This record gives sequence, C-alpha cells and structure tokens, in this order.
Amino acid sequence: CVLCGRADDCPEKYGEKRTYVEYNLTVHYYCLLMSSGIWQRGEEDEGVDGFLITDIRKEVNRAAKLKCNICKKKGASIGCVAPKCKRSYHLPCGIQRECIFQFMEDFRSYCWEHKPVQTFMDKESRGASQCTICLDLVEHLPAYTVLKSPCCKNAWFHRECLQYQALSAGIFFFRCAVCNNKDKFQKEMLRMGIYIPEKDASWELEDNAYQDLLQCYQHCDVKRCLCKKGRDYNKPDSKWEIKRCQYCGSRGTHLACSSMKSWEQNWECVECRSIFAKSGKHSKQKKRSLATSKKRRGTSCLLEEPSPKSPRQSSGSQRNFLFQSPKIMCQNNLSPCSHLELPASNRVAMSFSPLMSNRDWSLRQKYLREQRREVCNILKELKTQINTKTTRLNINAENIWSSALKGFRQRNFSPTNTIEINFTNCKNRSKTDTSAASKHHFFQLLMLHLQNSSLFEGSSAKILSFDFQAVKENLYFEAGKMIAVSLVHGGPSPGFFSKTLFDCLIYGPENVKPALEDVADVDVAQTIRKIKYANSLSSLQATIHDCYEFLAAAGCLRPVTALCDKNTLVDDILIHHVIKRIISPLESFRQGLKTLGVLEKMQVHPDAFSSILCHKPERLSAETICDLFTIHSSSDVNKVKGADFWMGYLQDVESGESVVTLEDILLFVTGSSSIPSVGFDPEPTIKFLCIRYPIGNRLLNCLEVPITKTYQQFKNKMELTIRNTLRVEKE
Repeated sequence: CVLCGRADDCPEKYGEKRTYVEYNLTVHYYCLLMSSGIWQRGEEDEGVDGFLITDIRKEVNRAAKLKCNICKKKGASIGCVAPKCKRSYHLPCGIQRECIFQFMEDFRSYCWEHKPVQTFMDKESRGASQCTICLDLVEHLPAYTVLKSPCCKNAWFHRECLQYQALSAGIFFFRCAVCNNKDKFQKEMLRMGIYIPEKDASWELEDNAYQDLLQCYQHCDVKRCLCKKGRDYNKPDSKWEIKRCQYCGSRGTHLACSSMKSWEQNWECVECRSIFAKSGKHSKQKKRSLATSKKRRGTSCLLEEPSPKSPRQSSGSQRNFLFQSPKIMCQNNLSPCSHLELPASNRVAMSFSPLMSNRDWSLRQKYLREQRREVCNILKELKTQINTKTTRLNINAENIWSSALKGFRQRNFSPTNTIEINFTNCKNRSKTDTSAASKHHFFQLLMLHLQNSSLFEGSSAKILSFDFQAVKENLYFEAGKMIAVSLVHGGPSPGFFSKTLFDCLIYGPENVKPALEDVADVDVAQTIRKIKYANSLSSLQATIHDCYEFLAAAGCLRPVTALCDKNTLVDDILIHHVIKRIISPLESFRQGLKTLGVLEKMQVHPDAFSSILCHKPERLSAETICDLFTIHSSSDVNKVKGADFWMGYLQDVESGESVVTLEDILLFVTGSSSIPSVGFDPEPTIKFLCIRYPIGNRLLNCLEVPITKTYQQFKNKMELTIRNTLRVEKE
C-alpha cells in the first residue's frame, strides 16, 4: 500500500486492497478513506471511488514528510483531529495502538489519548456475559476490544465480532442482535470506529441462495392413498391438494386421504405424533381442540383426544361445538374438563345457547368451584411462609403504581413478611388501617392498574406487550412479583390472562401456538387477515408485496409459490408478533411469578390456576354467601330464627328486591367486595345478638346482627346500616 507501506491483505482490518496496474498503484481502501489530506473531488467512476489519482500522489508525497508516532517510520498520512494534538500514524499502527477511526461524515481519526470512550454506570456489574454474536464470554470492562450496546442494558460484544457482522450485514441489516434497534445502534457503533459498508447484506447477494426454499415437499405419505393419479399428484384448491405436516414439513397427505375438508385444519404425521405422545407434550399442543364425542353409557364425552385420523378443530369451532353440545359430562364419572369454561378472549355477553341444559350449566359451575377450592388450598399452603414480621407500604391511591413499585423495591421489603398498608391522601395526612380490608383494597387497585397498563395488550384477554422502557427498568419482573404476592397475601387474582399467555408461562413459549385473537395491534391483525383469506396466488403475492417491509422486519419473508404457503406464513407472523417479540418480557415476568413459589404450583396445577388467572371471579350468589359465613348464636331458637331471616334476606338481595347488593354485604363485613383466591383469614362468621343495629367487624370478619321479631324489621335494619355505612366510607 502506497500509504501505509504494508502488503497485508486483510479486508476486515484495512479494507479492500486494490491494485491499479495502469497507474502503478496499490492502496488499502481504509487507508485512503482515513488519510487527512485527501478528499473525493471526482465522480464515483473516476480514479479510485472518486479519489483522483493526482490527489492520491499528492497525499503520498505529503505523508512522506511525516513520521509515525508509533513505528517511527515515514509515511504517516493520518492525524488526530483533537485540538493541539500533532500525532500522526499509519492506519495499521493506529489499529495496533487502539486508535479510533470514524467512518462517517469527515472521517475523523482520534489517537489513543483523545479517542472517544463509552460511558459506564457505576452500578453496572463488572462481571462477564456472553457475546450475542460469537457466544463466547466477554468481560464488562471499558476496553477497546469490548463494546456495549447503547439500546440494551446487558448486551456486550467483542469489537471484532461487531466488525465482521457489519461487513456481512451492510448498512441495511446491521442492527442490535438483542433488540433489533437500528438507528441508535448504528450511530454508536460508527462513533466507536465500526465500519458499516453501504451495501446489501452478503446473504442477499449470493446467486440462488434461496433456491432450496422454493422446493416444497409434495408427496402423500399416508398408508392408503386414495388418489388415482398417484402419491405425487397435487392439485391446489381441491381435495387432492397436498397438506404438509405442521411440525416437520417433511411428510404430506392429500386432504381427501386424511378426511380433511379445508386447509384450515392442522395435520401431523405419524412420526411427529409419536414423538409428542412419548414426551407427554401431545396433549399440550392440542389444548384448544375438543374431541369428537363418543357415546358411552348414553353420555357424550368431550374430554377424549381426537383419534389420529380426526382433524383438530380451531379455537373458534371449539366454542361453537361446546354451545351446541347436548351434554357436558365425562365418562366413568370423570370431572368436567377445564376447557368448558371459555377463556376471557372467547367470552360472550349473552346467555348460553338453549341447547345447553340447566343441568349442564350447573355441572360446569360446580367444576369451576372445585378448581377454585383447589387453588384456595394450594395458596393457603403457600401462605404458611408468611411470618409475623411486618413491612409497611406507604401507598398513594391516586398514584398506585409508583408508590407500589417504590414499596416493593425498598430495602426492607420481603414477600414473606406480613404486609401493612398505610394509605396517604393528597394533603399528606395518613390513615393507617392494619386490617385485611386496606390490604385487599390496595391489591385490587394494583391489579386494575396492571390490567390497563402498557405492560399488557389486548381487550379482555391480555398478553404481554413489548415496552422497551419497561424491559430496561425491569418492570415485567416487578409485575409478576406483585401478582404472586397478591395471590398469597389475600389479594384478588388478575383474571385477565389470555390462554396463550397462561400456556407460555406453564409449558414454555416454544410449545405454544398463538391465534389471531392474540394480536392486539389492529394493523398487524388486518395484515394477517389479508394473507390468511387470500383466495388466489396473485392476490396473496400482491398482499405480501404491500407489506414487504413489515414481513422483512419480522423475519417472516419466504418464497410463495402456492396458495397453501399462506398458512405457514400466517403461523410465522403470529409466532413472531405474539411470542418471539416478547421473549425478554416473558422471561422477566416468569421470574417475578416465581416469588413465594407461585409459578411452580401453577405448573403442577395448571387447570386449577387457569380458573383464577384466565377468568374473572364467579359472581356472588345467595348460596355462596350463606356457605361462606358460619352462624353463631346464644341460643338454638335465635339461631334457627336468625338463620331463616338471614337466608331470606340474601335471597331478596340476589333477586333485586333490596337497595344493597351481595357485594355490599361482603364489603360491609370484610372490606372486600369479592372472595380472595386464598380465602378470608379469619373465616367470616355471623352472630345474632341483642343489639339495635348490625355491626361489621372487619378485623374478625364477623357480622353482628340484631335479633328481631319480624323479618321486615331485620331487612330494614340491615339495609339502613349497610347503605349508610358504605355511603359514608365512599364520601
């Protein structure tokens, strides 16, 4: 090289080595770019990429007079741009001495003393982590060979790895390997001396690089092929179209050969089905499908897995099948399936089909109550970890999230301590209530805030969103921790998890197949629908062309040669948008839910926890309230008479013949308008005493009611006291 004097041919360090025989000239591209006394004065096709030959000769002559401050030889064409710094050096010498060369704007160079450095927070750990590119360990040190991502908190790279990636990806695809940020990441890397070429990615420039992807498996592998034209015959949009295995894609079947009526149905080959069966994951993959009913002892069973020949039903068909089913019972006295309660995403604000009998409905409700009782016992077992040491949280109800976050992050907070809530008002005067009522009210406000926060997305059934700032501040971990603490400490359950989010927590995201209903973004959902319902290959290709940038950013671009390819494309988009996009928040959320051992219990008892995490609490009934309270009385006569009045009053309230509600009664006695998943501690009681008006003792969860001669007197006193007490509290 005429500028550095070296014969090394190392493109990643010195750029492309170019030789021009007609000019008797050899030069490294980076040496030319970084030389201080030369500019591009010509067009791109003149000289060497716009550097005129005469200008290069002049620069060589200028550099011949300058001595390198590193190797002490002449020909140092690069100078430090720092004011008053007169150091000059060759490009290879500068790299060896860890100088910084910025391949942008004016192509500035900085010597080892004045070079830019990355700033590190004092609280950042000085340990080691994996380089996301080469997966080798990289130490968290402010060194030349180590670079930290400006957009991710814990992303560290080797400088050499980043330079190789930049040369391969080019300016259009070079981005953070962790969060995919492009602008902020490229700006920082250019500042720190990474050269990003203005070219397409290397994998885009290879001839026929994706040729193998254009060949789809087209062969019917079922034991008995019904097609007269042979196993390799494939006619799109007909019963002789070949459907590939949804898992491996290396086995196929004609739709008619496997009794499939449409492409919307999934099919798996024998090999994949046997693998899932042996690993115990087959049932997890089929959670959204209901089996075809089998008649045994005159009862329809909905719990059986479909036979290998039976197509799996979509979640939509599952709901319709459930509503039309004449009976919902399991064979051999098995409990009804947990799927019989629809997830939040499938709830409908209308009465059930008349075809579902009252008996079926009561069986369904009975099963749900059994699951919630099981959860209650599990949470009570976890509650034994709570000790008598108290931790006070100062909570501002008007800013519930900030004050709760501050309380959970304070140094003396421990989830095993008894929590005491101190509500403060806007005038900085506090009102302390050590009862479970204030604690339940706090957790109720907190769960409501989480449901409507930016950490979750969706209408009624929520899934995690991707909030970069929340990831950076570790808020997903705190949210999971708060939910776990709420469940064990007597707060309400969230009740807004989608089935997909719940399955990701229980079985892992790699074993979950999301549905279109999980997509909260209207534009993304519309794009998926256009692809899913494209009725011809031309319309499908036109749709893909319209959303090319979105598919490229999602990494879902694939060759489309047949209409059937749309199903694989839709699955790829759903998996990326619903699952892969939130892997980092999901893992943090899972870690938070491990608090007090909640996640471990969820994974052991998924059906039980689904009843409280994916569904709102059961609406209170007179029977529920009656069973909740234990009656105490000074005499058997008063007990029998008072119990009759009490039950009659509950029935009047339930039927709407009262000015108060069942929730009002529960709130009056316990301070909570719903029954916590862990139950009340102590258990609610009712006493019939010789007093004038009812008293709700929230410390003991005890309702003290007066003994009256008539039912009307009993009802009037109950309504007057409860209504006025709650009105005063509200004011």
